Amino acid sequence: MSLKFTRLTRPEIKRLTAGASINEHGITVTGLRGGDVRFAVNIMVDGRRIHHAIGKASEGVTRKQAEDAIEVFRTRAREDRLRLPTGRKTHRMFEEAATGYLQRLEQGTGKNLPAKRRQLVTHLIPAFRKHRADKITTQMVQSYVRDRTSTGAAQATVNRELATLSHLFKRMIEWKWIKAEDAPVVSKGAEPPKAITVLSDADAASLRNAAIGDQDGLLHLFVEFGLGAAMRHGEILRVRYDQIDFDARRIYLARAKAGARVQPITPNLAAHIAAARERATDKAGWVFPSQRKGADATHRLSMAKQFKRAVERAGLSPRRVTPHVMRHTAITRVVQAGVDLPTIQKISGHKTLLMVMRYVHIHGTHIDNAISALDACLSESITPELPLVTQTTLHDRAA
Repeated sequence: MSLKFTRLTRPEIKRLTAGASINEHGITVTGLRGGDVRFAVNIMVDGRRIHHAIGKASEGVTRKQAEDAIEVFRTRAREDRLRLPTGRKTHRMFEEAATGYLQRLEQGTGKNLPAKRRQLVTHLIPAFRKHRADKITTQMVQSYVRDRTSTGAAQATVNRELATLSHLFKRMIEWKWIKAEDAPVVSKGAEPPKAITVLSDADAASLRNAAIGDQDGLLHLFVEFGLGAAMRHGEILRVRYDQIDFDARRIYLARAKAGARVQPITPNLAAHIAAARERATDKAGWVFPSQRKGADATHRLSMAKQFKRAVERAGLSPRRVTPHVMRHTAITRVVQAGVDLPTIQKISGHKTLLMVMRYVHIHGTHIDNAISALDACLSESITPELPLVTQTTLHDRAA
């Protein structure tokens, strides 16, 4: 239906002076110098204000083109409403999505909640609050990274925020809040490599013994997993007995950081798991069942507190020895044994060989052999009869 204008008529538009304007039905016409006028639209569509300049009369723009532009915006909005999830009348804004995400994590479906809440509330929500969750683009994320790093935030800090943002989008797709194609690409920047902490054989033995004496009967098994399979903290806690092939000594990990994989385990670890299954009530269920009761109880989300007790009992530093150190230790032992890279990758579950190479560069036996050979060459080249060259001697020669 065409609009009826009583104020925004052709005679009234011609009478506009510079700086004066007329507004009707969301169309604004403003007078310019030289008798020209500018057309713009300013309307609300689905709770969003759209302000758009159309052009000048001297450029051939008319009121009809402004009307057509409004119809285009509203048509797009109608088409967009067809993409709404079931039960929704409007699309989720980022703040609503982030708040809902945190609420679900609080119900026991996630980890690192304090850090995620801090990152979202302090940085991510303020940055993306005004945008729809399904309209955040890769360029917006890149702009966020530039803004954060330009104000002095370390790349490692920004990467942790990006990890939370990426996890939020993955969950929104999983919960059908947005479509997969609407999620932006979230790419982390390069960080300076961190030192890899590895337990000595004596420290690993002390940790094992300390775990045996803990009040949590599953802590010792957790430590055996960490040191005997090189698995990540979360991967260990998500293992089920019905995913284990004890004859082949393999665990099927349906959810892992780099995707589903088959995890090989040692005979010693297989024996520990088999013993735990004999004591378990549910012999096909979670190896580390949740301590909560109820139909929705799944597996434990963390063993950090129990692990810290064992670390302190073993006389080690909780600041340096975290559950992930067990993974570093296990991978390092395999590297030092001279195992080939593809096999190490099968054990560690790294996505690329490049990530495995970091351990090889630091702990590979070929490094020790090479530097020992260099030491031997230098030792053979030393002539005992040569006098020591002192600083004074060098000075005298220069003179």
